[in-house]
Amino acid sequence: MISLAAAGSDAGPKAATLGRLLRAGFPVPPGFVIPPGADLPAVDDRLYAVRSSASTEDTASRSAAGVYDSFLGVPRAELPDRIAATRASLWSPRAAAYRRTDAEMTVIVQQHIDADVSGVLFTGSPTLVEASWGLGESVVSGRVTPDAFTVVNGEVTERRLGDKTTRVDRTTTTPVSPTNRTRYCLTDHQLRELWQLGQAVEHHLGEPQDLEFAYEGDHLWLLQARPITVPLRGTPGSPGTATGPARPVHTPADFPRVRPGDILICRYTDPAWTPLFRVIAGIITETGGRLSHAAIVAREHHIPAILGVPNALTIPENTPTTLNTTTGTITLGGASGDQAEVRA
Repeated sequence: MISLAAAGSDAGPKAATLGRLLRAGFPVPPGFVIPPGADLPAVDDRLYAVRSSASTEDTASRSAAGVYDSFLGVPRAELPDRIAATRASLWSPRAAAYRRTDAEMTVIVQQHIDADVSGVLFTGSPTLVEASWGLGESVVSGRVTPDAFTVVNGEVTERRLGDKTTRVDRTTTTPVSPTNRTRYCLTDHQLRELWQLGQAVEHHLGEPQDLEFAYEGDHLWLLQARPITVPLRGTPGSPGTATGPARPVHTPADFPRVRPGDILICRYTDPAWTPLFRVIAGIITETGGRLSHAAIVAREHHIPAILGVPNALTIPENTPTTLNTTTGTITLGGASGDQAEVRA
């Protein structure tokens, strides 16, 4: 076992970055790392977060966003099984398809944070923030359309209210009340605090960063920092244009129907969907934002993506579909046929 604060490059990029930030005084939850093949030491009786730190994860060219398994709210008695599962995820089919190279797995064990609000922040000017109620799983997986904010020099210049239909907590997933669905989950004070955190982390690490954060009450925690693999350019999801037949996909059972050049349409994606990104020409999701799993992986594969399009799954199978991420529009119909425009 190695203290997370002492983690170096041999612990994988994720652990090494968290260790560097801890040593610099950033609000990273404390913990330790377990090198490949090492056993779990004696630990206190409390709840833990078990997270991957593969040697090819969170690099400047590959994020491996959501590819490996992590677990939240793990009691002491379940730690050995969860650590083993995280290690085993290094060789899962989705990880092998994404990585296509050898790697090693260090496991991070940290204090679990029962978040009231969680989200993702992309540093830079402007700074982009997406957040929702509860744990961050709903935001990074694209299961909800989060609140979205643009912050410039500490001032909020743009807001977009997400529907935030569900809330993920340690033991439950529950509907969000109508009151909380129709109000922003972050205050201006919190957004200024997040902007300051993002600026400080970017300055300390020397390049733009993709951060995951959580508020536990009034306390801001920094959960992850990794290089932005492809810079955003103010377009929805992933930049570019693409045309192809619409391919609505509801579950992994529909994967065999996807063909090269299709425009994939789905509610959201998770890591199991990653192999499809090597085939499709573009992607449309009904939920999620620019920092969700679908958007991040689409940018890495240079595939145009438009997120948060209500009722996109009603687009009929094989409809000629064109994405224009500069304008955030989806045009249905062929060049000589009737056309309809859907605006994200």
